[in-house]
Amino acid sequence: MEVVPLTALEPGELARVFAVSGGRGATRRLAELGLTPGAAVRVLSAARGGPVLVEIRGSRIALGRGMAAKVLVRRGG
Repeated sequence: MEVVPLTALEPGELARVFAVSGGRGATRRLAELGLTPGAAVRVLSAARGGPVLVEIRGSRIALGRGMAAKVLVRRGG
């Protein structure tokens, strides 16, 4: 399965977190939000240039595009 940044997914797509790139602070913040390797994530909306709204572990989270690009996912969940 293909590994892509979270920003490459279309609304409605399901994926699993493969890895999180970036510094310690970004990695820790994303982990606090539940974005850890193996977690299932569904993109709810992703406006061009705007935030990415995802559902993960029963919660909805809005991520800025820069932060969402640090999350690498494997398509298909």
